[in-house]
Amino acid sequence: MLLHTFLLREGLVAVLLFFITRYFIHSLFRKSSRPFPPGPRGWPLIGALPLLGNMPHVTLAKMAKKYGPVMHLKMGTCDMVVASTPDAARAFLKTLDLNFSNRPPNAGATHLAYNAQDMVFADYGPRWKLLRKLSNLHMLGGKALDDWSNVRNVELGHMLRAMCDSSRKGEAVVVPEMLTYAMANMIGQVILNRRVFVTKGSESNEFKDMVVELMTSAGFFNIGDFIPSIAWMDLQGIESGMKKLHKKFDVLLTKMMEEHIATSHERKSKPDFLDVIMANRENSDGERLSITNIKALLLNLFTAGTDTSSSIIEWSLAEMLKNPSIMKRAHDEMDQVIGRNRRLEESDLSKLPYLQAICKESFRKHPSTPLNLPRVSTEACVVNGYYIPANTRLSVNIWAIGRDPEVWENPLDFTPERFLSEKYAKIDPRGNDFELIPFGAGRRICAGTRMGIVLVEYILGTLVHSFEWKLPHGVELNMDEAFGLALQKAVPLAAMVSPRLAPNAYIS
Repeated sequence: MLLHTFLLREGLVAVLLFFITRYFIHSLFRKSSRPFPPGPRGWPLIGALPLLGNMPHVTLAKMAKKYGPVMHLKMGTCDMVVASTPDAARAFLKTLDLNFSNRPPNAGATHLAYNAQDMVFADYGPRWKLLRKLSNLHMLGGKALDDWSNVRNVELGHMLRAMCDSSRKGEAVVVPEMLTYAMANMIGQVILNRRVFVTKGSESNEFKDMVVELMTSAGFFNIGDFIPSIAWMDLQGIESGMKKLHKKFDVLLTKMMEEHIATSHERKSKPDFLDVIMANRENSDGERLSITNIKALLLNLFTAGTDTSSSIIEWSLAEMLKNPSIMKRAHDEMDQVIGRNRRLEESDLSKLPYLQAICKESFRKHPSTPLNLPRVSTEACVVNGYYIPANTRLSVNIWAIGRDPEVWENPLDFTPERFLSEKYAKIDPRGNDFELIPFGAGRRICAGTRMGIVLVEYILGTLVHSFEWKLPHGVELNMDEAFGLALQKAVPLAAMVSPRLAPNAYIS
């Protein structure tokens, strides 16, 4: 027994010495090459990983003030660069976009996204292009969005009536649960031609919890991603949690697909998104989507399609509860344009510049994805005179860009009026203005950018127009963040609502 313990200890020491030796040899070679961007030294072996803390987007923003707009961090055995200003983001996501069009391997892609068989984590290539093309043509593109506008209208009607019921009962509305339920049903109607949750209750709340868990765990900086040789140890327990969560989602998605296939004969005259995808699984180049690819795509659409938009709407409502004058100005604008005898319609949005300014200000201050999904360089390149080697991970700090005092006046204030001024009026969140890139930019910009903007403007506008909002008696507004792939409120927003429109407006 003593011999076994001695050998085990000696073996661990040998492994440790091997890694330390390799680290210092690597450091010597690095010193003789072209300069890397500045950044923190970090620790031997694990590099800057312990420096990031629980709120990496905040920590990296503080580091950027010291080291500059393009930072280099040694993360375990991997190199990582962080862009923290609009110009730095433009250099990577526009000038060098093709070189940074792939995703690095990571536990989230492996254990949650069916080993990167989805659209979000897939390598830039034929399969990704086919998934993207089909999604744009039949769900996420401009024409497709117009085609399912009635679905959004009907589901929003269900949500408004449920909120009126809560008002009559004197119950608070838990905003993220309500939004997830409505959005999942909207997406379910388009993909599967049915509501995925018939009644709001434990099943829909469990789905919300699963989505939040996925976004949280996928946002963690997992040690095994940066030191692959010890990934099997799962030191943080992240990967085991991902595997359990994946099984839950797979059961849900498999059930959806089986029920859908069994009823396909009922939709021959009116195919839904999944029918179209199944019928167009192969392109002219011979690229064919497997059932796993399709399940992975559904996972993308149901999770990203609900969580990112709902978090922006929740933050917007919280900011308006914190600043009642903003809510009043929005009400005044809507009453003048729409009145109080009918609901807001999507055709009204272009006539509501203050509402659009509120949405832009929320995208700026509370981007749903604080750190752009990581990319990785295919080849070595030079940025701002600094050498970036091949296989370097790229993280764009969207949260830091939105709070950059060199770009935004009083960036910590929530001031929608800034987007009505000449200086900021033309800035748009669709990926061309790098001061405001809540959905990313370039080839790997979020496929649901158009859908996200429509959902945020339409749903937020409807909620504001339809109700008076206030916090429950004795409750203080908590504006703390909870870090993840999507930036959640640490304490979900719960509010009291009271109808402000004519009763008939809630019927249709």
